[in-house]
Amino acid sequence: MYSVLQGACDPALVALCAALVIGSAGIPGLFLQNKPGSGQIFSAIATILAAFAGVPASLLLLFSRTTTTYVLEWGLPFGPCELVIDPLSAFFLIPVFLVSAAGSLFAVGYWPAAVHRTTEPWLTFFYGLLASSMAILLVARNGVFFIMVWEVMALSAYFLLVTEHDREDVRRAGIVYLIATHAGTAALVVYFSLLAAATGSFLIPAAGSLSALAPHTTLIALAAFIGFGAKAGIMPLHLWLPSAHANAPSHVSALMSGVMLKMGLYGIFRTLTCFHDPPLVWGIILTLSGLTSALLGITFAVAQRDLKRLLACSSIENIGIITTGLGVALMGMSSNLPVLMYLGMAGALIHILNHSFFKPLLFLGSGAIIHAVGTREMNQMGGLGKGMPRVALLVLIGSVAICGIPPLNGFVGEFLLYLSFFLQFKADTLVYLVFLAPVLALVGGLAVIAFTKLYSSVFLGTPRSPGAAHPHEAGWTMLVPMAFFGALCLLIGVVPQLVLRLVTPAVASFFPQLSLDTIPAEYGALLGKLSLAAVLLLTVAAVVALLWRWRLGKAPVSSTSTWGCGYLRGTARMQYGGSSFSELAVSVFDGIMRQRVERPTLSGLFPGESSCSDQPTETLLERVVAPLFSLAGLSFAFLRRLQHGQMHVYMVYIFATLFILMLWAH
Repeated sequence: MYSVLQGACDPALVALCAALVIGSAGIPGLFLQNKPGSGQIFSAIATILAAFAGVPASLLLLFSRTTTTYVLEWGLPFGPCELVIDPLSAFFLIPVFLVSAAGSLFAVGYWPAAVHRTTEPWLTFFYGLLASSMAILLVARNGVFFIMVWEVMALSAYFLLVTEHDREDVRRAGIVYLIATHAGTAALVVYFSLLAAATGSFLIPAAGSLSALAPHTTLIALAAFIGFGAKAGIMPLHLWLPSAHANAPSHVSALMSGVMLKMGLYGIFRTLTCFHDPPLVWGIILTLSGLTSALLGITFAVAQRDLKRLLACSSIENIGIITTGLGVALMGMSSNLPVLMYLGMAGALIHILNHSFFKPLLFLGSGAIIHAVGTREMNQMGGLGKGMPRVALLVLIGSVAICGIPPLNGFVGEFLLYLSFFLQFKADTLVYLVFLAPVLALVGGLAVIAFTKLYSSVFLGTPRSPGAAHPHEAGWTMLVPMAFFGALCLLIGVVPQLVLRLVTPAVASFFPQLSLDTIPAEYGALLGKLSLAAVLLLTVAAVVALLWRWRLGKAPVSSTSTWGCGYLRGTARMQYGGSSFSELAVSVFDGIMRQRVERPTLSGLFPGESSCSDQPTETLLERVVAPLFSLAGLSFAFLRRLQHGQMHVYMVYIFATLFILMLWAH
């Protein structure tokens, strides 16, 4: 009896059971369609309860620094199917449970079953299946089982993405995603095949058990980078990401951006743990890829007019920052610099956690905005802060956090990366890393432009469309998940030393051969000073806000119209829109984005009505990949003549093929 209770209290078993509960939470709703909403509510309650069990279990596994292994008897000829939870897996499990639970509650108000009776049951089912598959993926150690779960995750995301499949843009986004994800899966098949050939087993090797100097190691690393990088959205493997996140339901976008992208990063992290001697060039490639993704991702974000597409391009930027941190950590590993390795890895992991909080907050906020206004076009919004003050405040918190501005959480991970750059300049080793700091600062500056554009064009000014003129505040089921993520953003920003303690076990499990005795305590003390500065900043801001409110209460209040520049009748069209705000910044990078610019030609004394537009394009997809597919279609057009529906000719094809094969075998 004691052993049964002890097994039931095993945190690893609790985490696995929580993942299975989330995966099956949407099944009852498939059979309760005569009672709209009951299945959705049941799924939300089950997912939240599972998260309440899964998050503490993951934290226990993380801080205990233990590794728990289970073996499934599956009978397939690919070796044992091991499920292993170590500190790195436990760390990635935390956002899976938190974001899936928050999204399921948000969906009750955002996608109610009473309004979406045909799509809600399947949306709820695949939402739970996606979250569950990601949790199981983190503990899979057999390569074949890993790919099986990977495909469940990929297909679940596809069915969630095409929920509104009656729209052409949604179907197009689904096709692009499906092609990209299966191209990545093909690379993973190559990766696990090469890994099995090198080790003699389909099990993922233990940490530090392989040498990067062995034959075929470069091919293994390249296949892993392509397969996992395509899922993470690292440029130029990001083609599917902007349209997929923009067209999915907003709580699905939150799960895809906040968690699913991290599955690609997890695959890269897990692959690199296998090698005890990664070459310096690996770190350089990852660092340059990360900075390129960060700079180009935020550049494309600045140009967007679509609210959700801006957030999607910003995800590419944040994935780039995380990849940069991982590259810096590898460079520290290759150069035997434990401090550089620790700062790079800790910065990357902290930013993973931070991005899992502020990006779902912003995507859920976009869902609340779209739910109230009925459009994703920021130039058609404006003035929503009056009708949606709570959503405006929470989106403001997310916007400040994602820009890396203290005292919120986005600053913490980037602060450690800046430290890693400047410390190497002081140490006279890998001095060129200091030149990466201005690039990261440029990324931060562009992020400020992008999210100033987002917030001001959505919440400030006057309404630019009838839908924006009469918004409604989000309900509590939508506000509570947003407030939860907003509180986490503030908590990590105020006490960053706690999140450093959270990631240290994962850092230690990443490179167990390096000693990290005093480094965490040293930088924990530094973040403690940063915590005092954050508390002081918040205190000053609160005092100023209270004094300002007190002064407004004492002074007489009057209102008048804004100066209309001399025009007798001002209109909403006269104010700055999002496109006009970012036009100067966009023009600097127009050679990369290649916008479609339409300007009217005015003629005569009294020209007629006209319009102008600036439409950003998906440069790589539209100017490189799509033409290649069109060229391939033209090249193989002759094959269509072979498919004409005549059965006797098909039999001749079969006979000819068999005859050629017999000659070849002979």
